[in-house]
Amino acid sequence: MSSDNNRNIGLSEIIRMLENNVTFTQAADSVLECITDSMDICDAVVMQIDRENDTMHVISETGNCFKDESGTVKRSEFVLCSDAIKITYEGNADTAQKGLLDRLGVKLSITVPILINNVKAMYLIVLSNDVQAVSDNKIKEYISDMALVLHGIAQSKVINNSLISSYDVLQKILDNIGSGIIVCSRYSGNILFENEMAANVQEVRDTIRECLEDVFTCEDVHRNIGASMERYNTESGLWFEVRFSELEWIDGSEVIVVTAVDITQKKKNQQKIEYQAHNDFLTGLYNRMKCEVNLRKVIRRTEKAGLKGAVLFIDLDDFKHINDGLGHQYGDILLQQIAAGLTGIPGLRGHCYRMGGDEFVIIVEPEIFGDINNIIGNITALFNKPWYLMETEYFCTMSMGVAVFPDNSVDVHEITRMADVAMYEAKRSGKNGYTYYSSEVENSTAKRLDIENNMRQAVSTGIEEFVVFYQPVVDVNTQMCTSCEALVRWDSKALGFMGPGEFIPLAEYLGLITSIGDYVLEEACRRCKLWNDNGYPDFYINVNLSVVQLLQKNVVENIKRILDKTGVNPKNIVLEITESFAINDMQRVMDIITGLKKLGPRIALDDFGTGYSSLNYIKQLPLDIIKVDKTFIDDIVEDDYAQAFIKLIVDLSKTIGTKIVVEGVEHKEQFELLKSLGVDYIQGYYFGKPVPANIFEEKNLEGRLGE
Repeated sequence: MSSDNNRNIGLSEIIRMLENNVTFTQAADSVLECITDSMDICDAVVMQIDRENDTMHVISETGNCFKDESGTVKRSEFVLCSDAIKITYEGNADTAQKGLLDRLGVKLSITVPILINNVKAMYLIVLSNDVQAVSDNKIKEYISDMALVLHGIAQSKVINNSLISSYDVLQKILDNIGSGIIVCSRYSGNILFENEMAANVQEVRDTIRECLEDVFTCEDVHRNIGASMERYNTESGLWFEVRFSELEWIDGSEVIVVTAVDITQKKKNQQKIEYQAHNDFLTGLYNRMKCEVNLRKVIRRTEKAGLKGAVLFIDLDDFKHINDGLGHQYGDILLQQIAAGLTGIPGLRGHCYRMGGDEFVIIVEPEIFGDINNIIGNITALFNKPWYLMETEYFCTMSMGVAVFPDNSVDVHEITRMADVAMYEAKRSGKNGYTYYSSEVENSTAKRLDIENNMRQAVSTGIEEFVVFYQPVVDVNTQMCTSCEALVRWDSKALGFMGPGEFIPLAEYLGLITSIGDYVLEEACRRCKLWNDNGYPDFYINVNLSVVQLLQKNVVENIKRILDKTGVNPKNIVLEITESFAINDMQRVMDIITGLKKLGPRIALDDFGTGYSSLNYIKQLPLDIIKVDKTFIDDIVEDDYAQAFIKLIVDLSKTIGTKIVVEGVEHKEQFELLKSLGVDYIQGYYFGKPVPANIFEEKNLEGRLGE
């Protein structure tokens, strides 16, 4: 259906028509034309009832639906009419009505009886294919209004053989129109007529009079004729469209007709459409489209003023783990919490955007660019705290890239790309941090794309390019190598030999780590069985399981398959899980660990101390080994806090029955101190770097180490 604007214009046309001495047929033609212009319909018809012959014949018609009926139908067969307004469509029509609708070639009919002297004399019939009109009350009201207009015209014609000859008739007609109408003198502005709505509805009256005052204050009154104004009434909260038109009044004077139509619902619909176009439905933040529009304006203003601004590109670390582990509904809740947290940072409200998925952009405008370090610090602090989902603490960090305009670029798409490039560099550097864009970062990204392409090819062709190295784990008291850790390396045919830091984060990001991890586990199991069968029956190997592997629904079944396939003694395999995995969704972690332990392997908590877990978490987990991260060892000789922390973990391990492995030991002083603190096992360059299996055998399966 067309807008209220067209109906508003039609009201003025009807008023102009009423002052002329036209026949009823001419008047009906004008009314039907107004209906056709205002609505998406197939036909509009006025039919007169002939009771004597039980027929109805067409007085006026805008379409051709009754062309085949020769303009006359049997009244008893025209089953679409009744004593009141009637809407017939496929959803409520009986067999006869459906047949008639099909014959007329439409899906919907709206019929309204027209009375003359309280006797049903005619029908206004509107035919359409727009079945949505069934639920539109405004359409029903509008058609009823038009029927009232026809009634008034016909009634007055009967009374005085003239369409409009009586002010009273005009009053009654216009009082039934669902709009406010005021007629005033073209020159003085004096009000000559106002219908009931304009006279009695305060907000309509005030709105029209304010607009009239504005028009007559203007020197060129004619300039506003035919124009429309949109006005908001603050007291009622309603929007009105006010339109002005000229005509000759009943007494022959020149007048201005002012009509006011309530367009509040139309404005709400427009606002809703605009909101949906520019806002993310989940978080309420602005979306990518709005980001580009706003960023373009900010860059232009910043460059013109000779100032600086920045784009912060944020990507959540391991968000997929939350989605896969808890379900997308909790992933959505987390995104909403993050959006609320970002907008709560001083200066960022109205400047945060969700680009899609788990990506966010923040525009740092020049007015707050000087505070960018504090802003970045606040964002980092936000992600260092737990998020609450299902009444449980979860940790989800972020990686962020920063690009400065106009220094890096003044192009919207380029500056956003640069911030994205810097973000990935932050993610590659260990996640939970941020990186500024630079030419070095750009070069690193080009290298990343090369690595990505070659890695995909290497995985798809059988993973032969990946090799397993082994690093000794030594008993502190005997200095004997009792176990080792299996660590993956990539000997790429195209790129050369690569360490884990160069490709593991990308493998996790691309979802390739599961295939690589399964390969490493299987190779480690084969090697362990070989050593167990050849003189070292108690020797065991530690194997890292990535978070992605652990979140697979069939993780327990998959590991059982590998253990069975290789035939290794499961007790000689230690499966390492990271602290970041262990502290999220405790019940799920417990179920996974319990399932794995039933297969026989021991469980180690890796990288302990790098996350945010409390000792309470450690007590709940059925662990066999705790591996303390090397960050606590680097300065342990001088760092009293690090020493106290290690002592605390050693005492805790004795209480809960676990062993302690400290990683990253490189010097004799560190080794001696850790030994004095009661640590069970040592791993690090002091006793040996990761090496291929044959070299590991030569160095570490011969006896005493560390000499």
